[in-house]
Amino acid sequence: MLRWKDIITYAKYGNPEPVHRLERTEEEWRRHLTPEQYAVTRLKGTERAYRNAFCRVYTPGAYACVGCGSVLFQASEKYNAISGWPSFTQPSSKGALKYAFDDSHKMHRIEAMCNVCDCHLGHVSHDGPAPHGLRYCINSASLVKLPPGLTPDCQDAETIR
Repeated sequence: MLRWKDIITYAKYGNPEPVHRLERTEEEWRRHLTPEQYAVTRLKGTERAYRNAFCRVYTPGAYACVGCGSVLFQASEKYNAISGWPSFTQPSSKGALKYAFDDSHKMHRIEAMCNVCDCHLGHVSHDGPAPHGLRYCINSASLVKLPPGLTPDCQDAETIR
């Protein structure tokens, strides 16, 4: 389980190595993603609060990256943070995400990204529930919901979109 000090350490000194990397040109990303997905994941945008696909979804399964299909979160770690975006307490694995300091918009935050393809997901903060206190506030546009038992091939996200 990750703790806030782990997130700070990763953002400051380096993230875990991903299992593999997926690199695409910006043109390939534009063809692969919808305009909204591109704006959120590649341009670090934010979708509208409460008007997104997974804000109020609590069914079993997993959430994968829309860019590469890597499993990022389990539905069992999702909770109602009343933030307007899907919120999770932990990623699916220690190396699923990467972190960076984000001082944009006159705020000091920690950005959460897919560790395989660098898609912007949202932000993580230390105001979540016990025992670890993490809240991953994630854009629905950066996620694909997988039904229980489905584990995609991380290099073929087209099959799950």
